[in-house]
Amino acid sequence: MACPAMANGNGSLKNLKLNDTKGKTITCKAAVVYGPGEPFVVENILVHPPQKMEVRIKILYTSICHTDLSAWRGVNEAQRAYPRIFGHEASGIVESVGEGVSEVEEGDIVVPIFNGECGECSMCKCEKTNLCERFGVDATKKVMEGDGTTRFSTVNGKPIFHFLNTSTFSEYTVVDSACVVKFLDSDHSLSHKNLTLLSCGVSTGVGGAWNTANVHSGSTVAIFGLGVVGLAVAEGARARGASKIIGVDINPDKFIKAQTMGVTDFINPDDEEKPVYERIREITDGGVHYSFECTGNVDVLRDAFLSSHEGWGLTVILGVHASPKLLPIHPMELLDGRNIVGCVFGGFKGRSQLPHFAKECGQGVVKLDNFITHELPFEEIDKAFDLLITGKSLRCLLHF
Repeated sequence: MACPAMANGNGSLKNLKLNDTKGKTITCKAAVVYGPGEPFVVENILVHPPQKMEVRIKILYTSICHTDLSAWRGVNEAQRAYPRIFGHEASGIVESVGEGVSEVEEGDIVVPIFNGECGECSMCKCEKTNLCERFGVDATKKVMEGDGTTRFSTVNGKPIFHFLNTSTFSEYTVVDSACVVKFLDSDHSLSHKNLTLLSCGVSTGVGGAWNTANVHSGSTVAIFGLGVVGLAVAEGARARGASKIIGVDINPDKFIKAQTMGVTDFINPDDEEKPVYERIREITDGGVHYSFECTGNVDVLRDAFLSSHEGWGLTVILGVHASPKLLPIHPMELLDGRNIVGCVFGGFKGRSQLPHFAKECGQGVVKLDNFITHELPFEEIDKAFDLLITGKSLRCLLHF
């Protein structure tokens, strides 16, 4: 069955006839990749009905993050699977639900999340982690959890694989109910566009500052990489009252934008005659309280680690490291009192904690509008990737 009327560009749900497609296979547009680094093919695909404990979502907006870029390029061979639909940052409306789903219903505004929360496993019940035993982030996973098959196929019936529990580069997608966050109007005052940002980058960065590092008032912070995640760290640190927020990036064009989002000092490694960590130690009297690695580069990670203060410094890893290289840190260096920790999805438990975060964003604690730099029709997804690759965009929203 062909797609019903779509939401218009401002997120209105006017003329959206969801019941017309319930229980039926939908034919709609998606961007399919058939090999590592190959062009996106925007074509008609089939999206099959949700099965037990699954939700089919009509995507309103989707955007592109560096994780999509790395996966598209196929940097990690273990994560390759084709044909595939990428994308993991989006907002949408529930079109239909499968058997047993009670948390959401048709017409609900939702955000799909790559790091799910079943609410039942030992990890979900533990306050010390936001991971989930069944639906945690897994870039090698390519099928649905319930029956090990895919809900996408070409018009000729060939299976198309899923990505990161979400696959949002499609007009419709099917996800496990554990990977859907419902938002009531009372939860926030955000637009559908802004809700899109909560499904990955902004939540990861702000949560890294709030939940993982617990940045305190008057503290010093160094952020390595000023993309969306790094700037979200800056927003989070600013909101917590950090006294000095140092941004490190080789793209000087990012510095003006970063200043509006809380960054107080800038360092371009290409302009420095000494290691960046030495420069940071000089301007912070021995090192920062918190450093954040947002690049996925192990050499940068070492700089971030050494830029933190001996005795109490904490480094948070937020970058996605596709390379097989190991940590560039000797065990004895940890005896100097510096700590290092990884962070997934900002430490947020998606279904139970994201609505409250949305409310804080709606109240202006975190300013989301600054992260959206471009908007394009979905058919121009290649252009959106070019904007990201060349460093000209933070988040480019695609709409159908």
